[in-house]
Amino acid sequence: MRYLAVLMALLALTACKPPERTTTGTAPRMDATLLEQDIGYIAKKTAPAAFDVGVLNIDGGESWALHADRTFPMQSVFKAPLGAVVLAAVDQGKLSLDTPITLTEKDLSPPYSPISAAWPAVQTYTVRELLIRAVGDSDNTAADVLMRKIGGPGMVEAWLQENRLKDMRIDRYERELQMDVYGMPPFRPEWRTDAAFEAALAQVPPATRRAAMNAYLTDPRDSTTVSAALVFLQKLANNELLSPASTKLLLQIMTQSKSGQARLKAGIPPDATLAHKTGTGRTDLGLNPATNDIGIITLKDGRRYAVAVFLAGSSLSDAERDALFAAVARAVVRAAK
Repeated sequence: MRYLAVLMALLALTACKPPERTTTGTAPRMDATLLEQDIGYIAKKTAPAAFDVGVLNIDGGESWALHADRTFPMQSVFKAPLGAVVLAAVDQGKLSLDTPITLTEKDLSPPYSPISAAWPAVQTYTVRELLIRAVGDSDNTAADVLMRKIGGPGMVEAWLQENRLKDMRIDRYERELQMDVYGMPPFRPEWRTDAAFEAALAQVPPATRRAAMNAYLTDPRDSTTVSAALVFLQKLANNELLSPASTKLLLQIMTQSKSGQARLKAGIPPDATLAHKTGTGRTDLGLNPATNDIGIITLKDGRRYAVAVFLAGSSLSDAERDALFAAVARAVVRAAK
């Protein structure tokens, strides 16, 4: 009965829409039957967690999804669209990648954040450096500083709406969201290291933490669907969101990212590339709130596939969850041949 409250929220999450599988578009076609078989087998291993996969042939227009419109918490996946909003401001001349920003104590955010852990020894970063840290390294402080620089979550939401990226929401700073997930009080700079954060978390009663995660799993804020994630990746890949130079830079950062090497990246051939963004919640009381990975797989022959994988409320280990993502990537490559 330990996870009853959380699992009730999880069941609500999984029941919000009936399972659906769709294929649309024209040749070259993926093997939908093979995808159905392979992803279905993987999905069984995730129960009773909520799990979703979507695949889109960027150049052919064909798509496949397990539960296309089910809502999932994004965690750090949001840093990819955030990076696009920052670069859109650069394209419009409102921001320069070379602008230096000096951080004070009030700018720091909770882990994961090497920038916070290094402060005050290192205090000044350019916008370009913060962009690489936020999108490539998933640094929470870098993301929050950039979010404030462009006008806050409201401006990000406006950009999403302007670009018709429906069902993708970015509502909070990391320093707010991460505290909400675990029922913690407002963030304090002294909690900026992982050890200090864990110590602060341990002071929160388990019942409070479980209730907070229960609420997080069904919170519409800072969430998305596989459909919305695929549309974002498709528009980004096709230069529909940014200038060609800014698109190239963002995809380069996503390709060079060292995050999630055991997830989608581990399942693609050595001659393929992956431009991606992961999202990972901190496991607490044996439950992981969210493990995600979205990205663009480019095969050796140039074919491009947008892939989005979301897993919420899992009690599997880090290695077991990562292995599921690698298996999804292998299934996509197999179905694309």
